[in-house]
Amino acid sequence: MSSRAADTSLIGQPGSRGRIPTPAAVLDLDAFDRNVGKMAARAKAAGLALRPHAKSHKCAALAHRQIAAGAVGVCCAKLAEAEALAGAGVGAILVTSPIAGSANAVRAAALAVALEDFRIVVDHPDGAAELGPAARGPLQVLIDVDPGLGRSGVRDPAQAVEVFRAIAAQPNLTLLGVQCYGGQWQHLAGADVRAAAVAEGMAHLSRVIAALRGAGADIAVVTGGGTGSFAADADQGVLTEVQPGSYAFMDRQYRDALLDDPDGAFEQALLIAATVISANHRKWVTVDAGLKAFATDGPAPLAMTLRFADSAYRFFGDEHGLLMRPDGAAAARGARVDFAPGHIDPTLDRYDVIHLVRGDVLVEIAAVEGRGASQ
Repeated sequence: MSSRAADTSLIGQPGSRGRIPTPAAVLDLDAFDRNVGKMAARAKAAGLALRPHAKSHKCAALAHRQIAAGAVGVCCAKLAEAEALAGAGVGAILVTSPIAGSANAVRAAALAVALEDFRIVVDHPDGAAELGPAARGPLQVLIDVDPGLGRSGVRDPAQAVEVFRAIAAQPNLTLLGVQCYGGQWQHLAGADVRAAAVAEGMAHLSRVIAALRGAGADIAVVTGGGTGSFAADADQGVLTEVQPGSYAFMDRQYRDALLDDPDGAFEQALLIAATVISANHRKWVTVDAGLKAFATDGPAPLAMTLRFADSAYRFFGDEHGLLMRPDGAAAARGARVDFAPGHIDPTLDRYDVIHLVRGDVLVEIAAVEGRGASQ
């Protein structure tokens, strides 16, 4: 949604939350701060460094808040995300996806010069061979380990050692450790089910680490984990750093999977505000938030106001959503409806700005500098 709709004249005005043009990404700052504080406390109690994944929000203002609350830095999924946040003053970034090609290696090397603490993952000897010559000084890398998902990372100890030797052959590359993120574990229903999956994955990671150390690698950092696997990650004791992202905002996908588990004990801080624009049908109303307002890869958005049923929302076109009328409550033309998105990360990537509110007051409009930054 375009930043042209952001009306800064509303900031600080009583009742201004209800006058934000819709559809809009609205963040309850009090709930966000509580979520951020809770995860920081969990990480500290477990003896883990906390590096939240900024792919959830791509917003420097929120990254700065997370770092101020105790995070050691943030993660970015892509170089363009890292470049966007670095340009807005975020100084400690880990890029969690491998890159390919000399042009991207040059971009990574530039970030290493510009930032106080830049690091990036590598999962192939050619990656090291590209980064090494591009580096203009020390460039910190981690070996990405496949947790069994098959998306990226070395598959086994032998591949890991091969990548380590390629890194060691490049004088400008400094190996910090390894990364292993089990995305397939995050939304498994049931804490015991997630714990079993994480235990298997961490056993594999431990074998990779042992092989690397046996080959002479100094593995100081072991990073990974997410919102859904935090408790299991902490119990296993393999990781030294965790990368949760959605905990600060939450979404329906995590709510449906985690339910009352401790990993799900975070508030729904981010909502998509919409407006009823047509109420002529007796069974449903039409809201101004459709396919362009929400990610579509997860469960349907959940209406959080007016006592709608869980299955009340349906996509009704690019610009519109259908919302079944709630039992015992009016849903008149002009009514505001707040939705919990199905999947937070790609939903926020649809918005140029996030409206930060406390109670019914808009207090800040934060740019999403990394919107669309997928290169």
